[in-house]
Amino acid sequence: MKTRATRRLLTTGIVFALAWLAAAPASAQLDRVRDPSWTTPRTPDGQPDLQGIWGNKTITPIERLEGETRAYLTDEEMAALNQQRAVTLAAQDAAPARRTEAGPTLGSGYGSYWLDSGDTVLSTGQTSMVVDPPSGRAPVRQWALDEKAWRLEHEGDHYRNMSVWDRCVSRGVPGSMLPAGYNNAYRILQTPDHVVIYHEMIHDARIIPLSDRPFADGRIRQWMGDARAHWEGDVLVVETRNFHDRGWVASSGAGRRLKGIRVTEAHHVVERFERVSETTIMWDVTITDPNVYTSPWRISMPLTAEPTYEMFEYACHEGNYAVPNALSGARFLERTED
Repeated sequence: MKTRATRRLLTTGIVFALAWLAAAPASAQLDRVRDPSWTTPRTPDGQPDLQGIWGNKTITPIERLEGETRAYLTDEEMAALNQQRAVTLAAQDAAPARRTEAGPTLGSGYGSYWLDSGDTVLSTGQTSMVVDPPSGRAPVRQWALDEKAWRLEHEGDHYRNMSVWDRCVSRGVPGSMLPAGYNNAYRILQTPDHVVIYHEMIHDARIIPLSDRPFADGRIRQWMGDARAHWEGDVLVVETRNFHDRGWVASSGAGRRLKGIRVTEAHHVVERFERVSETTIMWDVTITDPNVYTSPWRISMPLTAEPTYEMFEYACHEGNYAVPNALSGARFLERTED
């Protein structure tokens, strides 16, 4: 079993490897996953059928390293990184602590046998999930970065400084669609007038009307916002607005620099779901919030069919015992430091 620090070093090594590898042509993104002979199946009412269980675990980072602009890997580079990851996981599986299922060591929240963060890069060969701007990095305003840093430094001062994920509240949108260390599965259900996206992590269920009816009154603000969906050909387009300002754009450690960047009431999200083969849905999201970002930005990544995956209830820590324990622990440290 690896400690959190060791896993951080391994992850950093993968990110650096992705950053220094040469890129394949941009057109390779969809060419690698789109099946030209694929005929989109239909639901009984004629809609493109997106139903099933889909996953997005991966070792590809959400953002690239600063200054790195190469966007895609070659097939050979993808194979090399996947093999490197396989060797790393095999070494972890062989470790005595892993074999005996020992508990986590100091500095690690879980034993590594609980984690399921992926063992391959994205099948599109992207070097980051962020595809626009071309830098592969979200255009975050400096005040938002500074606020995030302050909040993380003062995490033990107040529960509102803690991650909304750690508090078992919500990961918001698009945060609920971004990969994490485990529970990276989504079940999509369709009716003639609704689409449901059930998130394994924190058991959020988005019930999205297929309707052009007006959005809720702007005074009604929610963690997951207010969503409406429509079809553009075979592409499902989901627009979400009416967020309040208590959520984060990314709450998992996989978000790296984006973890802790909060949303404001101007947060606006447009997602596009396009099934391009039997096993792949391309998910593309544009995030707009002029209070937080200097311009709109996009994430694109494949969702992969996992028909044998079994989703269990994500009960989190009932009663949020960890939150008062963490805060009382911080108070204890303050007393001992005094």
